[in-house]
Amino acid sequence: MTHDTPLSPRPLRHLADVHRRVLTAAQLRAHGVSPAELAERCGPDGPWRELLPRVILLHSGPPTGEERLHGALLYAARAARQGVPAQPTAQGPHRPQYPDAVLTGPAALALHGFSATPPPDALNRVDVLVSRQRRPRSTGYVRILRTTEPPEPQRVAGLPVAPVARALADAVAEPTDTETVRRLLTEAVRGGHCEPAALLRELARARLLHRPHVADAVDAVFAEGRPAAEDRLYRMVREYGLPDPVWNVDLRLPGGPHLGGLDAYWPDHAVAVELDTRVPRQDDEAVWSRYAGKREHLERLGITVVYITPRKLRDCPEQQATVVRTALMASVDREPAAYVVVRPR
Repeated sequence: MTHDTPLSPRPLRHLADVHRRVLTAAQLRAHGVSPAELAERCGPDGPWRELLPRVILLHSGPPTGEERLHGALLYAARAARQGVPAQPTAQGPHRPQYPDAVLTGPAALALHGFSATPPPDALNRVDVLVSRQRRPRSTGYVRILRTTEPPEPQRVAGLPVAPVARALADAVAEPTDTETVRRLLTEAVRGGHCEPAALLRELARARLLHRPHVADAVDAVFAEGRPAAEDRLYRMVREYGLPDPVWNVDLRLPGGPHLGGLDAYWPDHAVAVELDTRVPRQDDEAVWSRYAGKREHLERLGITVVYITPRKLRDCPEQQATVVRTALMASVDREPAAYVVVRPR
C-alpha cells in the first residue's frame, strides 16, 4: 500500500482537526490501521511519527504546542487505565475527554494565560496529574504526578486543566530560584487569577509554605494582594453610597499607647473597617489572637470594628457595604466612644 491509500473502514480525515492530529495506536486500529500499516507510516520516510509510546502524531513535522498537550493527555489517560487504551469521547466535535488525566504545573499556567511561563510549544516538560492508584510512568516530555487529591478540572481550550492555585503549587513544588516563584505568585494575584488566601491555602495543603524557595516569595504575594483589596474597598464605599471615612489611619489614646492601624475609620460614628489579609501559615493562631485582642480593645473603647476579607470584597461587595452601613446606623444607639487620636498611617 502507498501512504495515500485510503484507510478503511473509517477514514481519518474528519479526525485530524478534532484531535489536533494526535491519536493513540488503539484509536488508529479502530479506524482500520493495522499494526503493519502503522509501523510503515511511522517509519523513517513515513508521514507519521510516534510522539509518545503508543501515541501517534499524524504528520512528520515538529508537533505544535497544542499537539504536545493533547499527546500528553492521551498518553496519561491511556496508561492510567493500566494498559487499556482509553479513547477520548467528545462533548460536541471539539471537546475530547481524557479520563483520569489533568494538566497541571507550567503547562496549565500557560493555558490560564500566565506570561511568566513559556508557551506550550516552548515547554520542555508537561506535567499531568493522575490518581495515585494508577500506574503510568513519566516518559519523553511528559512527567506524571500521582495524587490522592485530584482537583476538579477546568476546561481551557478544550483541555482538562488544574485550577490556578493547584497548578501553581505543582509548578513550585520542586526547588527553584526564589525570583521565579515570586514572579508566578505575584502574577497570580496581580492578574486576578486567584485570591492570595486561596493560593496560600493550596501551598499550605501541599506543605510548601516553609520551603525556603516558597517562603521567601510569600510576602511578595501579600504585597501584591493588599493594594487590590484596598482598591475594592475604595470602590465599595463610593459605589454603594457610604459616607467618606478617613483612610489608612492609626489610633492612639491621648498620651497613651498605640491602638492599631485601620484601613477605614468613621470618627463621628466610631466605626472602623480592617482588611483581613492573614497569611495561613502554621502561626495563624497567634496572628488571629493579635487580631482578636486588637478588636476587643477597640470595642471596649466603644469602637465597632468590621473585618472584611479580600474575597468577600470581590464576590459580594454589596453585602459588605450593608454590614458597614448597619454598623454606622447603629452607632446612634450606642454610648459615646472614648476619645482617640487619629493619625495618618
